[in-house]
Amino acid sequence: MASRRDFIKLTAVGGVGLLVGTNAYSNTLLSFNADDDLSHLSNNLLSTWIDALIQLQVNAKSESVDFGGLMCPACGRVHGRVGDAIYPLLYMAKKKQQSKYLDATLLLYKWMEKNMSQPDGSWLNDPVKGSWKGITVFSAIALAESLRYHGALLDNQFKSEIENRLKKAGIFIYNNFSIDYGNINYPITASYGLSLIGTILDIKEFKEKGRKLAHEALGFITKKDGFLKGEGGPYYTSSGKGCYSVDLGYNVEESLPALVLYGKFTNDTEVLDAITPVLKNHMEFMLPDGAWDNSWGTRNYKWTYWGSRTSDGCQPAYALMADRDPRFYRAALKNTELLNVSTYDGLLYGGPHYLSHKVLPCVHHTMCHAKALTTILDQGIPKVKSDLRKVVLPREKVYGSRFFQDIQTHLISVGMFRATVTGYDREYAMKNGHATGGALTMLWHEKTGPLFVGSMTEYKLQEVGNMQPDNDPFSMPLTPRIELMKDGKMYMNISDLKASIVVKEGGGEVIVTTHSKLVDQDQNAPYADEIECQAIYTFYDDKVILDFDSGISLSNDSIRVVFPVVSKSTEKVVVLSDHLIHIHKNHSLVKISSDSKIVFLPTDTGRIFNFVPGLEAIPLAICNPKCRIEIDVVSKMY
Repeated sequence: MASRRDFIKLTAVGGVGLLVGTNAYSNTLLSFNADDDLSHLSNNLLSTWIDALIQLQVNAKSESVDFGGLMCPACGRVHGRVGDAIYPLLYMAKKKQQSKYLDATLLLYKWMEKNMSQPDGSWLNDPVKGSWKGITVFSAIALAESLRYHGALLDNQFKSEIENRLKKAGIFIYNNFSIDYGNINYPITASYGLSLIGTILDIKEFKEKGRKLAHEALGFITKKDGFLKGEGGPYYTSSGKGCYSVDLGYNVEESLPALVLYGKFTNDTEVLDAITPVLKNHMEFMLPDGAWDNSWGTRNYKWTYWGSRTSDGCQPAYALMADRDPRFYRAALKNTELLNVSTYDGLLYGGPHYLSHKVLPCVHHTMCHAKALTTILDQGIPKVKSDLRKVVLPREKVYGSRFFQDIQTHLISVGMFRATVTGYDREYAMKNGHATGGALTMLWHEKTGPLFVGSMTEYKLQEVGNMQPDNDPFSMPLTPRIELMKDGKMYMNISDLKASIVVKEGGGEVIVTTHSKLVDQDQNAPYADEIECQAIYTFYDDKVILDFDSGISLSNDSIRVVFPVVSKSTEKVVVLSDHLIHIHKNHSLVKISSDSKIVFLPTDTGRIFNFVPGLEAIPLAICNPKCRIEIDVVSKMY
């Protein structure tokens, strides 16, 4: 290993191609918008993030096991994937011409090799025996991009060491990854990783397998709506409703970016043409504030409102394809703006209300999304020929309702309200993951942002090393629901995988009628006779009415309708009566009224908090088998 003094060799010359000869593996340069809003914001945000990450680096005098790693404020340990931050660190070293970023790079690489590197060429996800090795592809891409764009910053000895290590990682990926390896994000990401490493190291077999995986992945585009499937198993068998495993977060922040990067790098127009409509279809689920509505996805246990906990970000998928559809540029910009407002003290927090609920941020968010911003800054954003001031996202328009058969999910757009109702019946590895049963998993308003959201139906640490534990004794799902507790077991309408949904439109209104049963996570009923539930959601321009009917004719102390309303703990709540509550938001007043008595469920602080998707809420309930709830949003009068 080169000494640190020899390692620091700053230069103003770009690093593209300097490993194997100038432009030997670089792409044709794109013309790009030098002063566009997205590039400017990304540069500033990336600088903020990287400076904060450096402050987290363990620089103990004696070389402990954590020396050189990035200590996570939330988890109190060094996460196995922090080596991925090498790529954005080198970008910042070239941009700012400061040796501290190179120092941090060397220390981080040494930590990565000492603690994560394996004899078979892989890297572990966490420094524990039996940890997942699939993340090797992400670390390999980060190192390969570092050499591709910033290799001139490194001395020959260190560059040679990284080349040798990349070859070992490439061999591991080549030998172990197939289209059936893990969830679909792994083989898709390997398509880019092998193509990139194969080009850098001039290994034909790597490039050929990269192309093979990319084209095999095109077979995972669903036939009806054009989603990317494969985030969960079984891969090739549909659910009872004909659905396959689709996760919005992983698709837009990992798999689709990898296919775009592969297609751009190899000039594979067949892949780029195939995924352009897929990008458009997924963009239907971006809310007007730039959030990704993954309230229904198979892996929504990692949903963080702006995206997903440990994936890289949507920016490479959308920004780098902006010349194909100007809305792609707007999607990338809006999401980056949301990342910016979710950043405090230099770190990206895992949701809008982490800070107000005094929840510390996991370093995963900042580290991973820094790579996405670095990617678009290094590659350059294509010119957009349209007037961006006139470009609108699909969900910024008022269109009534849209149905997506492949995920049994309806989107509603009436007035200033945006809503999602889902009966998606494909589960991931655990039961009671994303809500189903005709659940209202999103109610969003232009003046307030989210009002109702669908969290995990039962919060579980599906990925212990990649999720934060919930230790709140009053924690509960955020999804509006009918629930019945019997013999210590919970039965809910939002657990029913066989629910049906009917949507009617007319006169500017949308009426969604859902039929479901009260069931537990195993789809068992509480009694011998099944309990038929009905929920009707009526959307008007100026209000939304929710009608719940549990199907139980007599009063039952164990049954109730629970509807947590999203609200930061800093917002004022006024109880005007047992039937009317006002919530004061920045520029609006939310009126919650009911024909039945509204009760507040217990909390420690006046709010519950859910990591999926990182929001606080006021836990409200009605202890009647049948009720009507009305939500009005009005502007404040000053």
